[in-house]
Amino acid sequence: MSAGPLYLGFDLSTQQLKAIVIASDLKVITEAKVDFDADFAAKYKIKKGVQTNEDEGEVYAPVAMWVEAVDLVLTRLKEKGCPIENIRGISGSGQQHSSVYWSEHAESSLKKLDSGKTLLDQLSNAFAYEFAPNWQDHSTQTECDHFDAHLGSKQKLAEATGSSAHHRFTGTQILRMRRRRPEVYNKTARISLASSFLASVFLGKIAPIDISDVTGMNLWDIAGEKWNESLLELTASKEGVPELRKKLGDVPLDGGGSLGSISPYFVERYGFSPECQIAPFTGDNPATILSLPLRPHDAIVSLGTSSTFLMNTPSYKPDPSYHFMNHPTTKGHYMFMLCYKNGGLAREKVRDKLPKPSGSDPWETFNKTVVETPPLDVRKEGDKAKLGLYFPLPEIVPNIKAGTWRYTCNSEDGSDLNETSDWGAEADARIIVESQALSMRLRSQNLVSKPEAASRPQLPAQPRRIYLVGGGSLNPAIARAFGDVLGGVDGVYKLDVGGNACALGGAYKALWALERKDANESFDDLIGKRWKEEDAIQKVDDGYRDGTFQKYGKVLGAFEEMENRILKVAHN
Repeated sequence: MSAGPLYLGFDLSTQQLKAIVIASDLKVITEAKVDFDADFAAKYKIKKGVQTNEDEGEVYAPVAMWVEAVDLVLTRLKEKGCPIENIRGISGSGQQHSSVYWSEHAESSLKKLDSGKTLLDQLSNAFAYEFAPNWQDHSTQTECDHFDAHLGSKQKLAEATGSSAHHRFTGTQILRMRRRRPEVYNKTARISLASSFLASVFLGKIAPIDISDVTGMNLWDIAGEKWNESLLELTASKEGVPELRKKLGDVPLDGGGSLGSISPYFVERYGFSPECQIAPFTGDNPATILSLPLRPHDAIVSLGTSSTFLMNTPSYKPDPSYHFMNHPTTKGHYMFMLCYKNGGLAREKVRDKLPKPSGSDPWETFNKTVVETPPLDVRKEGDKAKLGLYFPLPEIVPNIKAGTWRYTCNSEDGSDLNETSDWGAEADARIIVESQALSMRLRSQNLVSKPEAASRPQLPAQPRRIYLVGGGSLNPAIARAFGDVLGGVDGVYKLDVGGNACALGGAYKALWALERKDANESFDDLIGKRWKEEDAIQKVDDGYRDGTFQKYGKVLGAFEEMENRILKVAHN
């Protein structure tokens, strides 16, 4: 067990509270978790971590369950023999957008915690509302319409806050709370995000919202680095703005440093050092890009049930169809994020239409078909390129109803775009993977730049590296097709951090926040020196292939035109 300083990272997700402890050399020392359904389902009447009110589209978690989980996960860490007294710093992540409504008693309750009692016993009167809206909540369509219109258009809202309005974003949730439950809003002294809620518990006082997580609220002016006055007025009325400002608090612009020492409760009850510092906690998506030294123009593609594309970029070019958020550690950099509902499930539906494989791998036939089908299914000169959209679920990007559409176009210039009939499951296998990657390439093309490689000066603009995570990352055919479409001058890699990317990102953030030489030592530099690539990543594809990459570039405009045509007839 390491005798040097240790760092503790948390991840408060929808279904679990995870904790991971690392040493200064980034080695994982121990980990523990609370699974909300396994540990608390009967007590809190939850399923998959939440309760739902389907009549109103509400999805929410009991805050008391999160409070109870903190004591439980620390008990489990201690039972595993973790040298808690050596933990020098704590950070972590919380599910983005989710909000906690503290009462006027919160500060005093947090300040005078008695280590002889549980957190749950002592914080029962600390909340003005017993639930925290979850990111899956979709009760705020009316409020979203108001937000999108308030600054003049969705584009204007995206330019100001990094995103157009979304059901899950905290600003729309607060507006609905004020209208739907005014008594709760009026009793609320402070509003935290899930991340700053968790930081508050460890700090023993209300922690400020983090500079990256605040950009998932539709309330923060990214360029101005302050709360957007006009959007605060929309949320709270002109007269209510000072009160809302008090509820939200000030936001430190530095994602590092210390918020203060750990609460005496944890020193006395679990044996933490009184010198242990609490660093700012961030959102789960920002924490994901901290689970490795993600350089500018590197991309993480998460290939789970849904798909996510994350990129570290110095460019701020917002658009309503995606998200820009402040980078959690690097001032002047941003996290570009695309979220798709149709990922693994859509690929599975195509897979299941192919002949059943003879072996035990359900993807064998699908993979063979993807690899053997040439790009865009152009087999000889003069063949049309095949393009498609495969949405078993209504999609967010683009905002299109459930359905399947197939088109063809000239493979040399994308001209002569026409809808066509079903071309069969064999072609679908390659085209669905290409379609998912083409959407990512289309929306990230203005954020990538030509690689700075003196030996290869003619390379087109593309990501430096592509890291694949999630179930689809284990699939070599999918990795190959994503490399064909997206490029990746340094290759395509499978990233394996054991399903703990967010908690690990939190632990790395604590280490960087407290061990950096000064505010100028970047996260990437500090963590990059200690990060052992060979332990976490495996190269699975060469990425950029000259000639192949350009084939997709020739039809990118046609792909965009296909989306626009479908949007006109099948908009959500």
